[in-house]
Amino acid sequence: MEKIYLSIVIPAYNEEQRIEKTISKLISYFSKCSYKWEIIVVDDGSVDSTCEIVLNLINVDSRIKLFKLNHLGKGSAVRKGMQKSNGDWKFLCDADLSMDINNFSRFLSDSSSPTNDICIASREVEGSKRFNEPIIRHVKGRLFNYAVKIFTFMDIQDTQCGFKLFSRESSKILFSNQKFNGWAFDVEILVIAKQSGFTIREIPINWYYKEGSKMTFIKGFSAVVDVAKIGLNSLLGKYKKHGRVKNE
Repeated sequence: MEKIYLSIVIPAYNEEQRIEKTISKLISYFSKCSYKWEIIVVDDGSVDSTCEIVLNLINVDSRIKLFKLNHLGKGSAVRKGMQKSNGDWKFLCDADLSMDINNFSRFLSDSSSPTNDICIASREVEGSKRFNEPIIRHVKGRLFNYAVKIFTFMDIQDTQCGFKLFSRESSKILFSNQKFNGWAFDVEILVIAKQSGFTIREIPINWYYKEGSKMTFIKGFSAVVDVAKIGLNSLLGKYKKHGRVKNE
């Protein structure tokens, strides 16, 4: 059996309005690629018809898989998807597909694999473009990033964009040690990656603001508190015990 080269992991919570369109776009794009791939949808306890829609798509295309969880948060769904996926490379993909999927060639192409262990989409580095984003949304995002830099000492411009590519090795280490299930899980993953010696590259993308964000003031405040906890864990050396997998 041909080995799966790429797994696309989609965390989903009440995404009935856009999950079918997103998966259809992914299938259309990746069907043109020469490598074998799979789509992993992890439902985070949706109470709408998200699961039913995905199950109907599975009946048409067996490369799609669905895992159902109780509602614990995006971090929990991402962790499950990464652990259940089989690809040599694993791509975290938000259900809103706010990144133009044609940007994926900047992460991985038919002809070559990335030279970094982790590639993360960035809306801040040179070459990136934002479309239709409300000013207040952008300001909140930058304030959160400042909090990340203050508490974790990481010089990453955009930790929260929901499109990230992980090697199999980095994924195994990071998601087996991830503890936070809320919005700050990205920060924890990147802190573990830095302290484990994995290389990280920020990739400029074209990003389109989509209505339907589930971020609220309370969730935002909670995320900042979690970032402070992650920073404390880092200072206490709780992430330093993790390292690369040998002879995987």
